[in-house]
Amino acid sequence: MARGWSCLRFALVLYLAVVLVLLFLENLMVYPARKFPQGNWEPAGLGQTDVHFTSADGTPLHGWLVEAPRPRAHMLFFHGNGEHVADLPELLAYLRDTHHVSVFAIDYRGYGRSGGKPNEKGVLADGHAAHAWLMEHARLQPSDVVLMGRSLGAAVAIDVASTHGARGLIFEGSFTTMPDVASVHYPFIPVRWLMRNRYESIRKIGRYDGPLLQIHAIDDEIVPLALGEQLFAAAPSENKTLLKIPHRGHNDLWPTDYAEQLDKFLKSLPGKVTSDERRAKTKN
Repeated sequence: MARGWSCLRFALVLYLAVVLVLLFLENLMVYPARKFPQGNWEPAGLGQTDVHFTSADGTPLHGWLVEAPRPRAHMLFFHGNGEHVADLPELLAYLRDTHHVSVFAIDYRGYGRSGGKPNEKGVLADGHAAHAWLMEHARLQPSDVVLMGRSLGAAVAIDVASTHGARGLIFEGSFTTMPDVASVHYPFIPVRWLMRNRYESIRKIGRYDGPLLQIHAIDDEIVPLALGEQLFAAAPSENKTLLKIPHRGHNDLWPTDYAEQLDKFLKSLPGKVTSDERRAKTKN
């Protein structure tokens, strides 16, 4: 009996130690931020413009603006938690050259050349600051901006869309809440009670009813497809599509049918509202 109680106490102490370590390391695990000079900061032929702006709390932020001539749309892009803008040259060039989209991609605080340290409140504020900068720069209204996000960036895009609306919302590898994802990987830890980073996208998506394109890998090993399906079901939009990609994981490249679906979605979006049309709507 004594030996049994001793083993039980040891197991309990070990379990509590593991929980405390995971709590201490939470931000490092959620935000494995890549910093300058890692990455391709001088991509040949991209022609990006360095943009420096600030978040609401004064944190200095950085992003790349890649402009298309006579763009079909203006897009604000939010990357995943393990990336920064210097990992995106091929994607940004593809969006510009294939889909004729001007793209503003930004780094959250603590990533790339942006200052500060990442946390949920700050990262979401950075997304809203980028949205405000793009609207002012391109003289846009919220209904003119296409929002696109990948993984963690999907949660940022959904947060911005739920507040301001959007011309269209596109996201990849998205999740219901951050604790839901963590519970899949750490089922023995009460992460739903303990996690500080929540990103409750399933609650926020209910406030966005505009055009929606969602992409999810069927074999996603990081964010299970079931979480993406739950998020899609919670979206009230009557113009929504869930594209399930077979034989792909969370970070794998998408096949050509994704490119076709993306092009179809962008072509289907309502046109940019002119200032004259906006004034007319206001008068009515």
